[in-house]
Amino acid sequence: MVLHDFYTGKSFDAYEYFGAHQTDEGIVFRVYAPGAEKVELIGEFNEWDGSRDEMVQEGMSGIYEITNGYAAPGMMYKYRIYQQDGRVVDRFDPYAFGSELRPHTASIIVDIDGYSFHDETWMEKRTKNYNSPMNIYEVHAGSWRRNEADENGWFHYPELGRQLAAYAKEMGYTHVEFLPLSEHPADCSWGYQVSGFFCPTSRYGTATELMEMVDILHSEGIGVIMDFVPVHFVVDDYALSEFDGTALYEYPATDTGYSEWGTRNFNYYRGEVRSLLQSAADFWLERFHFDGIRMDAISNAIFWNGDAAKGVNEGALEFIQGMNQGLQKRHPTAMLIAEDSTNFPKVTAPVEYDGLGFDYKWDMGWMNDTLEYFKIHPYDRKHRYHTFPFSMMYFKHEHYLLPLSHDEVVHGKATILQKMWGDYDYKFQQAKTLYTYMFTRPGKKLNFMGNEIGQFREWDESRECDWFLTDYPKHAAFRQYMRELHTLYLTEPAFYDGEYNPASFRWLEAEAAEERVYVYERMCGDDHFIVVLNMSDQQYNEFVFGYDKNALIYEVLSGERKEYGGYFDGSRMPVKAELKGYKWWKRKFSIVVPAMAAIVYRVEFLPEPKEDPFILSKESLPEERNEAKQ
Repeated sequence: MVLHDFYTGKSFDAYEYFGAHQTDEGIVFRVYAPGAEKVELIGEFNEWDGSRDEMVQEGMSGIYEITNGYAAPGMMYKYRIYQQDGRVVDRFDPYAFGSELRPHTASIIVDIDGYSFHDETWMEKRTKNYNSPMNIYEVHAGSWRRNEADENGWFHYPELGRQLAAYAKEMGYTHVEFLPLSEHPADCSWGYQVSGFFCPTSRYGTATELMEMVDILHSEGIGVIMDFVPVHFVVDDYALSEFDGTALYEYPATDTGYSEWGTRNFNYYRGEVRSLLQSAADFWLERFHFDGIRMDAISNAIFWNGDAAKGVNEGALEFIQGMNQGLQKRHPTAMLIAEDSTNFPKVTAPVEYDGLGFDYKWDMGWMNDTLEYFKIHPYDRKHRYHTFPFSMMYFKHEHYLLPLSHDEVVHGKATILQKMWGDYDYKFQQAKTLYTYMFTRPGKKLNFMGNEIGQFREWDESRECDWFLTDYPKHAAFRQYMRELHTLYLTEPAFYDGEYNPASFRWLEAEAAEERVYVYERMCGDDHFIVVLNMSDQQYNEFVFGYDKNALIYEVLSGERKEYGGYFDGSRMPVKAELKGYKWWKRKFSIVVPAMAAIVYRVEFLPEPKEDPFILSKESLPEERNEAKQ
């Protein structure tokens, strides 16, 4: 690390210098605490007696250093900070690679160079998936499945990886995205209130075991995404909050120093803070081979405390652009994903073109509008008919990812299945239609664990998914449908190749408000699919929509078929386009659409019928045409 880069916010490898590192003389410890009166190293190796190991500051650098020949990997330690106000506080190492299990808070010396990855082939072939399917399974590591053999109910990273790899392959997921795995004090924060930005949480094992888990998933062809929190951190006084007795990492003012979650907001105007955060992002990509980083609460960075009325935080924008630009150069095939609920422009445009430099942005507008639409009575949907397709009006502006995440199934919001209008059967019918829409329209996909089995209970971080539900026919059929839908998405390029090109999607019917039916087409080269969504509780035996070519359509998937828990047993025969036009279309299809159903058709194009050579023009008289034929 270059010290000038650290101070000016340009460092991406600060973890190579700060923290605890093995040398020939012993373990060298370095910590940045420019506001401290004095700093001591305490740990198992000196019986927690800081008088034996007072750290030395070189000049006025703010960096305190000491080498201890008795310290060794596996030992616990802390920094004892003597503040200028007279307080003495024992602190966690901001650059520690290991920690005690909560509620204990000591850092642990870890050698992170001991693991050898076996994923060279994966890493060489890895891409950002712009023209590839990306179906993300969002997982909380502590509650996907519970381990009865562990007193806390947790699987260690490798055990979890083996189970997840098998399940993801079975279900058709391409990636697993973990809620934050950085160290954090409270289980109920789900990892979003971080204490150790370079420290894998000890709940599920060590840094080496986390590396092994990523390696296992890669060996089975599953990508791994890490949820990263660069906006705020815990207030606990053993961590970063007023680390050296001053507002070192946070804004000093109360109105900007605290977030809506009661945590401390990072001060992006300090170079040392920028270096810490972008080095942490690099750390997970470089050392753990994560395939992407999903950055949480970017809206709260773009605007002061996430409030557009308070204005744009220019320092935060400069930080985000600098971090993303540096990460793009260092890891050109890793994905940078923003959770951003604002309409701030060019989030996924390159920094060189005045963008923020992310590869993907969560489409929170699509998520909110779609779920709200499915909550209302089918009859009332005709009054909000045009809100449903609205997201396609702005889709071309960014590289969007469609999320149905953990945030949508907690805090009294109800699960995805529960949000659907109606009784038990109706909820399953509509959920299948919702997911058909999600997986056949443009945008990468993300679904939280439990959604795929139709879970009714809101997520609780202390309980595993309700896997017993799959013993019930409706839930088993629903998961089977989700698997088939995933397979369709993964195997048909029309649903992912070139999807950010507006030419890959078109509406065939978006004016049937009375019927509450939508029809659209997905295209990639000669491969075309037509998707029909019936949002009403009525079956239409002759629903008509227009088309511009001579073709047959074959049903390839419908959630209302009996094998998926539905009730429809109609014909599966192909439907031919009628020569007679409809509205402004040259041809039309007439199909049966069950209530609340989604149907996916494959299009087979037929030769256009030859025109009558004797018909010269629309103005030709019948007598003239008859004479010519004679």
